[in-house]
Amino acid sequence: MRYPAPRLAILISSVLFVSCSMAFAQDIPSSGSPPPKAQTEKQRKKQIRKAKDELGDSLAHIIEEDMIYILTKEERDAFYRLGTNEEREQYIEILWQRRNPNPDSATNEFKEEHYRRIAYANEHFSSGIPGWKTDRGHVYIVWGPPEEIESHPTGGTYDRPMWQGGGSTPTYNWELWRYRHMESVGDNIELEFVDPSGSGEYHLTTDPGEKDACAHVSSCGESISEILSGRGKADRFSNTNGTTLPAPLGGIPANEGEFERSERYVRVLGPPPVHFKDVVTEVSSRVLRNQMDVSYDVAFLRATTDSIIVPVTLQIPNGQMSYRTKDGVHSSIVNVYTRVTTPGGRVVQTSEEAVAHDVPDSLFQKSLAQSSLYQKSVPLHPGLYRLDIVVKDVESGNVAVINTSLSVPRYEEGVLNASTLILADKIESVPTGEIGSGQFVVGSYKVRPRLSRSFTNAENLGIFLQLYNLKTDSVFRETSVSTTYRLLRDKQQIWSSVERSGSIPREGEQVTLNRRLPLAAFAPGKYTLEIKVTDQISKQTVTRTADFEIAPTQSTRQ
Repeated sequence: MRYPAPRLAILISSVLFVSCSMAFAQDIPSSGSPPPKAQTEKQRKKQIRKAKDELGDSLAHIIEEDMIYILTKEERDAFYRLGTNEEREQYIEILWQRRNPNPDSATNEFKEEHYRRIAYANEHFSSGIPGWKTDRGHVYIVWGPPEEIESHPTGGTYDRPMWQGGGSTPTYNWELWRYRHMESVGDNIELEFVDPSGSGEYHLTTDPGEKDACAHVSSCGESISEILSGRGKADRFSNTNGTTLPAPLGGIPANEGEFERSERYVRVLGPPPVHFKDVVTEVSSRVLRNQMDVSYDVAFLRATTDSIIVPVTLQIPNGQMSYRTKDGVHSSIVNVYTRVTTPGGRVVQTSEEAVAHDVPDSLFQKSLAQSSLYQKSVPLHPGLYRLDIVVKDVESGNVAVINTSLSVPRYEEGVLNASTLILADKIESVPTGEIGSGQFVVGSYKVRPRLSRSFTNAENLGIFLQLYNLKTDSVFRETSVSTTYRLLRDKQQIWSSVERSGSIPREGEQVTLNRRLPLAAFAPGKYTLEIKVTDQISKQTVTRTADFEIAPTQSTRQ
């Protein structure tokens, strides 16, 4: 089946690939569909509101509580723009993986530490509201434990430094947290949390004078600067620097200016930078729509009981690639990165290839209406996996991202089974030296799938299917197979054919069905091909189906 690339994906810029070049397969006709248009702001807000209505409790809890402090606005908006909860669940895993310092590990250290911090905040900072909702909980979850905490849980006497006017004053409950370094914030950062109500709910303040319990009492807590100048405390509340401090004696530290304090406050309570490298990307990130209309398809072919070959085929429109021209040849290169991971995030396999596409000037304009195919075969054990693909045009920087799941089947011994039914526009034998290697090569055949499954009356429908675990008779050690082909239109049979085992090629432990069906006699429309195989010895059957379309000759497309 042909799959379009997901509409939205998390992408990290400056994708870097290092690999050898590989040529594209032959050009094939393109569907010519334009890239999707960007949404208007009104449409974006409407889609976000709709998505919030569709969220289940679990997803809402993760985005609006668990991850709320670490996500950027762009990441949250992208989450709500996704169309289904399945896509949102996959996106959440991508967000965690982006922050994983060791993507090859079976566990995500960042995620585990993040939830440990949430638990700590709830245990130590709760005050009528959950600890994670408090300012101390917020800072702890994002930045971790400070190097030093100066705690005054019952207030006490505070000796002001000279830049705060000097002198002593009683205080409300307060804490001072010191961090040696906060990335994107600075070095030697001091954060004050004040609890003026005595309820235990400390809030982060940008005003060092807020903890002064005598600020509104004339008989206590005067500063040295107020005593020397004879000015009252009322002047503190007409300050234009955002504080209620007395007038300073001497200068103030450079990092205690009004704008510096405000900027520090915003940065501390904002999302932290994503400073770990993703497997395929550099540090900075952006969320965008796919800029190339890349389609993909996967198939499953048995190698052994415990090893399945998974050909991953990509279709890239030539007209969406960028070219350089030299000596009458138009050349384009796209980088293709493929990664397969387990549900737990462990990387099973990665590959990086620079794929070249060269077209002579005489054929260039015609080729722009066509597409190119690329295929990578991945051996996997049976089970569930995640497949991530990044396609980047080197010249323009345009990118397509594919994120999907793979359910690799298990072919049990002794049970009749079959591979994926592949509909192809080209099936041919390969030379002995090329058997089993190269793009589109399956055993001794070269099988090029038609991803759109759209054919014309002038073409043949290529049919390719492998059969596994056929029984042999005890005398001649031969198989006995009956294969029924049926074409259905609107669930009604319009054609059928039966083959016996004598006309079916056999390769080792499997039997290959390889047939080309002329389509000239069939009217344009949508069809279903059904293949039913019966093992006459074991009396087992297996059925495979595939949908396809016959388009009028004049509207040939891929």
